Amino acid sequence: MNREGGAGQHEAESIDSGWVRGQFVGVRSRAHRFTRGKGAYTLPATPQPVTQDHLREALETHGHRFTEQRGAVHRFLAGTDSHPTAEEVFHGVRGELPAISLATVYKNLETLVACGMALKLTYSDGSSRYDGRTDPHHHARCEQCGTVRDVPGNLPADVISELESCPSFRVTGYRLELTGVCSACA
Repeated sequence: MNREGGAGQHEAESIDSGWVRGQFVGVRSRAHRFTRGKGAYTLPATPQPVTQDHLREALETHGHRFTEQRGAVHRFLAGTDSHPTAEEVFHGVRGELPAISLATVYKNLETLVACGMALKLTYSDGSSRYDGRTDPHHHARCEQCGTVRDVPGNLPADVISELESCPSFRVTGYRLELTGVCSACA
C-alpha cells in the first residue's frame, strides 16, 4: 500500500510464479491500484505467463544481469510455498547447480528482493525467510517449529484506512502475520 494524493485508478504490474500440475509456471499480474484520498489500495488481478525473459527484464530494469544462479534461485523460490531460509534455498538449488555457494545464494536472494521478484520475511530473532509470492497476502508462523504458511484473504480497504490514521506517522505498507502453533506441533 502506497500513499498517494488524488483519486483514480492506476495499473501496476507484479510478477509471481509457482508450480501448476507438476510444472513450473510463472505469472505476471496486472493489478489495479485504486487511490482514495491519501491511501492507495492494490487489488489482485489477471495472471499472465512469466518467462525467463521477464525475470531478465526485471533484473536489468534494476541494474542487474541475469545469471544461471539467479535463475535457479528464482525458480526454486517461486516453485515452493514453504517460505525457505537461505540455507534451505541453497540445499534446494545445489541439485541443479552443485558448485553454487551459500554466499551466492544469499546475494541472489537479496537481488531478487531488491528487484521485487521475492519478499524477505524478517523476524525479531534475526532470522529471515524468503517468499516467491509477491502479490498481497498474509502469513501464519508456528512459534515452535518456525514454519510459515500463506493465509488467504486481504484486509478490507476501510480497515486499512482506519489504521492509516496513526498521528505523526506516514503509513507506506503493512504486513500481517498470525502467530501460533501449527497442527504438526500441536
